[in-house]
Amino acid sequence: MKRFKMLIDGQIVESTAGKAAVILNPVNQEPLAEVSLGGREDAKLALEAAERAFPGWSRTDPKKRGEVLHRGADLVRNRSDEIARLLTMEQGKPLRRAKGEVLSSAEALDYYAEEGMRNFGELVPSASERSRSLVIRQPLGVAAVISPWNYPVDLLSWKLAPALAAGCTVVAKPSSRAPLAATEFVMAVAEAGLPSGVLNLVHGSGLEVGAELVESSISRKVSFTGETTTGKEIMERAAQHIKRLSLELGGHSPAIVCEDANIDEAAESCVQRAFSNMGQICISVNRIYVHEAVAEEFAERLVKKTGKLRIGDGLDPDVDLGPMFSEAQRQKTKDHIADALDKGATVLCGGHEPEGEKFCRGFFFLPTVLDRMDHSMRIMREETFGPVAPMMRFSSDEEALRLANDSRYGLAAYVFTEDMTTALRFAERLEAGSVGVNTSSVIVPQAPFGGWKESGLGRERSRAALEEYMETKHIRIGLREGF
Repeated sequence: MKRFKMLIDGQIVESTAGKAAVILNPVNQEPLAEVSLGGREDAKLALEAAERAFPGWSRTDPKKRGEVLHRGADLVRNRSDEIARLLTMEQGKPLRRAKGEVLSSAEALDYYAEEGMRNFGELVPSASERSRSLVIRQPLGVAAVISPWNYPVDLLSWKLAPALAAGCTVVAKPSSRAPLAATEFVMAVAEAGLPSGVLNLVHGSGLEVGAELVESSISRKVSFTGETTTGKEIMERAAQHIKRLSLELGGHSPAIVCEDANIDEAAESCVQRAFSNMGQICISVNRIYVHEAVAEEFAERLVKKTGKLRIGDGLDPDVDLGPMFSEAQRQKTKDHIADALDKGATVLCGGHEPEGEKFCRGFFFLPTVLDRMDHSMRIMREETFGPVAPMMRFSSDEEALRLANDSRYGLAAYVFTEDMTTALRFAERLEAGSVGVNTSSVIVPQAPFGGWKESGLGRERSRAALEEYMETKHIRIGLREGF
C-alpha cells in the first residue's frame, strides 16, 4: 500500500512521531493508502521553513512567480488522470467530476500566475506641493491554508494559488480524511521550481496540526473552508495574534421558483445543484421555495429528472452520483429526513439506501425529494450536506424573500423567473454573497466568492482573493523645493 508523506522545507518526509492513518474507499470501505500523520511539531517545522523562505519569495519578481505557477499548472494537467482517480477513490465523486475538479485547480494556478503581475499601487492626490502619497500592497507573510474533504483539490488550489502569487509562503493542511489527491496536487506544484520552504504540506488532525497553524505567531494569515462551528473556533484562536482570516463556512442555500419561471430549466438546475457530489457542497440547493401556482408541475418534473440519475461506484463512467463520503454524513441525512416526516413532510422519491449487493458496503443513499416542508423542520434550518431537495410553497414574492432570508447562513441563493425586474429585486435583497438568476452556477474564476452572516469572512477567487494575502501600505514622501 502506497504511503503518502509530507513536504517540509523542500523535503518529502515522514512525521516526526512516525504515525500513520489508513484512508478507506467510501464505495466499499477497503483501504486505499496510508498517510503519514503529523502533529504540532511537524506543523511547527513547516511554519519555520515557510518563515525562512518568505523574504526571498516575497521579493521575487511577480513575473517569475507567475512562471512557476504556470509550470505547476502544466504538471497538474499532465498528472490529472492519476490525481482524479485518487480523488474518486478517496472521496466518492464520479471520475469525470473528479477530472473536472483537478483541471479547475490547474486553471486557478494559471489565473493567479497572471493576476499576480497586476498588483498595482496608487498615487493619492496631495494638497501639498511638498509631499506625495503612494499606496502599495505587499505580501503579508506566512499563510496557513486548511481545506476540506468535499472538494479537496479545487478548494485548496483557490487558497494556495493567490497566496503564492501574492508573494506569501504557504503551509497547507488538506483534510485528514481525504488527503491523497490534494497531496499529489501540492507535490506537482512544488516540483515546478518553488524554492525550498515556499510551499509545505502537513497531514494531521485539526486538533493538533490545525491548532498549531492557527495559534502560532509565525502564521499571519489563515484561510479555512469548513463548518461554521470550526470557523468560530479558528476566529477565537487567531485573535491572540490578530491574524488575517478568510473563512468559507457553512451554507443553506435557498432556490426561489417564481410563477413565471421556466419550470423545466428550473427543475434541471435544482437537480444539478441539490444532488451533485451527493449534495455535499457548501452552495448546494438546500431549500426550494416554489410558487403555489406551479408547485405541482415543478414537483413532477423535479422527481422525473431525479429518477434518471444513476448511482454507483464513481469509477464507472456511466454513473452520475457516487457514494456519500461517510456513514456520519449519511446518518445525518437520514435523521433530517426522519424529522421532516415526523412533522408532516412527504417523500416524493428516494429517502432510503439503494437496494442490491453492490451498494451494501458503501455509503450510498438515493437522491431524495421532499414536499410539504416548513421551517419547523431541521432540514430547513440546518445544513444537511446530503442528497435531499426539500420543497416548500409560497404565495407571494414578499413571502418567498422572507423565507429565503430566514437563515443564519448567507453563502449563495438562486432565483428562477422570466421577469428581469423581479430577478433584480430578488438578487439585490437576498442575503447571500452570490446569487444565481436562472442558473445554479455562481462560481467563476473572475468573480469574488464568499459568504454573508455566519457563512464566513473574506473572499476567494478573482482579484479579491489576491488582496486577501496582502497588506496595504501608505508611503508619504516629502519633497524639496523645485521648479
